[in-house]
Amino acid sequence: MRFNSYAFALFFAALLPAYWLLRKWRPAQNVLLLAAGYYFYACWNPKFLSLLILSTVVDYACGLWLDRVESPRSRRGILSLSMALNLGMLGFFKYFNFFAESLHNLLARGGLAIPLGHLEVVLPIGISFYTFQSMSYVIDVYRREIKPTRNLVQLATFVSFFPHLVAGPIMRPSSLLPQVSSQRR
Repeated sequence: MRFNSYAFALFFAALLPAYWLLRKWRPAQNVLLLAAGYYFYACWNPKFLSLLILSTVVDYACGLWLDRVESPRSRRGILSLSMALNLGMLGFFKYFNFFAESLHNLLARGGLAIPLGHLEVVLPIGISFYTFQSMSYVIDVYRREIKPTRNLVQLATFVSFFPHLVAGPIMRPSSLLPQVSSQRR
């Protein structure tokens, strides 16, 4: 769904009054915004919604884990786990075909014509934005700039907030997450 489409206009026209009707129940507004973010993303390709959810759940768990651990070495390990998963997903989808083709060409120049096979890896829309948004949360918890949220819905709403989901900008958790968790006026 594109921001300049009739489908988005209908989506937003349905979302805005529902959000307004829930104005006294912030948790319900967050669930609505989360569902809207997931729906918005799934309109492009529902199969890739699992990547967004996986990234969010892993970083939620890493944030909570970081809060319980004091050892600098263990904290770096938890941060590394989050970074490896997030950057691994991003790298696979963005660069797999490039590296596979480069390796094939390099081997061919060396006289090894080994067929490596070719995967048609589709780049999920907005993967860079939500990956870096989710990673920024774990990095800020690691640096002790913010406390981890104990509410998965709030973090998932922050990561999947549809106006930023596919086109950015990447928001710092210290600016957007308090807005997700506080009462709205």
